[in-house]
Formats: sequence, C-alpha cells, structure tokens
Amino acid sequence: MPIPEDVTGEEIDKDVRQELLSLPKTLADDVARNLVMVAKLLDEDPEQAYGYSRVALRLASRVPSVREAAGFAAYAVGKYGEALAEFRAARRMTGSVELWPVMADCERGLGRPEKALAMAGEPEVQKLDRAGQVEMRLVAAGARRDMGQTDAAVVTLQSPELASNSVQPWTARLRYAYADALLEVGREDEAREWFAKALEADQGGTTNASDRLAELDGVEFTDALEDADEDETDEDGIADEAPAAEDVAEPAAPEQRDASEAKATEATEATEASEATEGGTPADAPREERPEQG
Repeated sequence: MPIPEDVTGEEIDKDVRQELLSLPKTLADDVARNLVMVAKLLDEDPEQAYGYSRVALRLASRVPSVREAAGFAAYAVGKYGEALAEFRAARRMTGSVELWPVMADCERGLGRPEKALAMAGEPEVQKLDRAGQVEMRLVAAGARRDMGQTDAAVVTLQSPELASNSVQPWTARLRYAYADALLEVGREDEAREWFAKALEADQGGTTNASDRLAELDGVEFTDALEDADEDETDEDGIADEAPAAEDVAEPAAPEQRDASEAKATEATEATEASEATEGGTPADAPREERPEQG
C-alpha cells in the first residue's frame, strides 16, 4: 500500500523500535512505516488502517507490537474474532495483561457478554494499572447491560474513580457511561447531572455529552441553511401565483375615458326620452311606483 514519503518510520514509539531490531534493517523500516500509517489512520479511516496492519503482519508476524497493532485495527472495523486472536498472540509473546480489558470487550462484540463478565473477575484484573482497571469496569458494565442487568450496570460503575473530582484520561468516558446507565433505568435527573460532569471533563471531545444534555433539555437544533432554502421556495411560489404582466389591464388614456363617458351619457338620455314618449317606466321599478293605467 502507498506510504507518503514524509513517513520515515522513526515516528514510532521507542519500545516498538526496539522490538523491530530483531529484523533486517530494510525490513524493519518497512514494518515501522506501515505501523506509523496504522496509528495515523486508526481513528479517521479504520479500513485503511486495517489494510496497513495486514501488510505489517505479513512482514513481521512474530513481533508482538505488530500483532497488537493488527488487533486494534481489526477491533476498529468490527472484526472481533480476528482482533481477539491477535491480542491473545501478543499476550502470549509478552506475558503482559494490559490487553485484558480489550480482549474482554471483543468477547462482548462476539455476543458473549457472560465471558466478558467472567474475565472481569479473573486475577489478571488485579495486575492492571488504574487506567486498565477503569477500562475493565467499563467493559463489565457494558456486559451487564448486554445481559439486561441495567441496575447492576449502574452499581458496577460506582467506584472511587467515579467519585473523584480529579480529571484523568478516563474520567469523561466513565462519567458518560454512568450517566447513560442511569438514564436507562429511568433516573433522568441524575443522568442529566452526570452528563454535565462528563462534558466538564471531556477536554478532547471523546463523548457526545453535549448532545445528550441538549436532548434531555428538549433543545432542537435546526439547520439555518435549510431554513433559508425553504424561505426562498415559499417566495418563489408566491411569485409564480402573481398575475402575468400582460393579464393586468392598463389604465385608459384620458381621451379614451372622455369618449367612453360621452357615449354612456348619450345612451342614458336616449333611454329617458324613449320612456317619456311612451309614458312607461323601467321594467325594474318597484310596482307601487308604477302609474295606474285606465
């Protein structure tokens, strides 16, 4: 797959670079450049990132970082079975437990929330750092909701990390998940409070807490451009209904008006003279005003 010339491979983490030292230099550089592309595209274009991860995997399948990158790329495009296999391979190679939460979430993606919940109770969780334990709590709460245990999901998320006022990388997501769980069990006022707290902690825009708050407050957003288009359509409709210029009678010229008035006067005088001669009355005159005829 094409790689921009400005991507050298030096951009990768030093620990990953250390792993690649086991490869010939040219091959190591190729793998490194593909891994850089995976990292760059994972959020904005996961399909492309997945493609680069497959190239790196073909080149160096025995490098733990390559297997891990392939796992995250597969996870991003919803290939949970493939992702889980790659994460397991990386864990076997390194013995690390840091991938345990995302492995459990792959189980959820495969429709096995019971398995994910069981993993939340395994000894490996105790070996995770604080961030990893928060991730595991999020996965466990999600598994509870998958199983229809919504009240249990709320309880699962209640923790010292949730109650803390300090803002950590996981704070916004934890508060958002708690607000969403509260809303699902009908605790709307509390949910609104926690969506607001999530928004307060969400410096990077990782959640849509602002939209959820607006939804709870009954705020509707309209597109100003669409409204303008509708107004123009209405104006066009009115204009189309207006009479055409040729259908509107023009005022008569002064000399035409004088001639018409003269003709009308002559006609009236002729009618009156005729009636006077015949001694009659107009046909539409009231009966009581008509003279009696002997």
